[in-house]
Amino acid sequence: MLAPDSGTVTLDGRRLGDTGRRTVARRVAVVDQQAETRSALTVLDVVRLGRVPHRSAWTPASAADEEAVRTALARTGMADKAHRHWHTLSGGERRRAQIARALAQEPRELLLDEPTNHLDIRHQLDLLNLIAGLRLTSIIALHDLNLAAMYCDQLVVLKEGRVVAGGTPQEVLTETMVAGVYGVRARITRSGPEDRPHIRFLHTHTSAPAHPPASGTGRGR
Repeated sequence: MLAPDSGTVTLDGRRLGDTGRRTVARRVAVVDQQAETRSALTVLDVVRLGRVPHRSAWTPASAADEEAVRTALARTGMADKAHRHWHTLSGGERRRAQIARALAQEPRELLLDEPTNHLDIRHQLDLLNLIAGLRLTSIIALHDLNLAAMYCDQLVVLKEGRVVAGGTPQEVLTETMVAGVYGVRARITRSGPEDRPHIRFLHTHTSAPAHPPASGTGRGR
């Protein structure tokens, strides 16, 4: 979302900088790792913010706007909490409200920064199941490699700001990559119909090799 120091960000092959901000806001929704407000907002108020890119200034909400808000609340299981105040919500409920706000934008791409941060394992799985069931492209920053292996179709591994591996979880998550990037030893097994990798970390540390693991390529969706 920020102008890069080098390189180019494109959306459907067009430079993002050449696309109007309102157009981008209608296409791309962002869920931050943490959202705070001093205002006495309800969940309904927060989700209605997702309709801002679709209205002109000072234009009242239309029937289509309200329908998008109701649909977003229902899809995230937050309809019964629509009138709860933001400050009374748990961490997991706030994440769901943020995702509902993003869905109210009716985007085609959804960017999420550490959506499972500070959530217990049940709420982590509930949230990722929700995201996986959405009919749009999701790009998620995650530190938990096993959650990434379970839910993501494509992975990109970064080290010190540079891409060191990319491809399917099966291609990317190797013992060599884990040792080279994270400096720990691991054993990787595969299970399930998609042969998804599962990482078991060992207690001993290892020094990083002189060269990072080779990058991979894979089919995206």
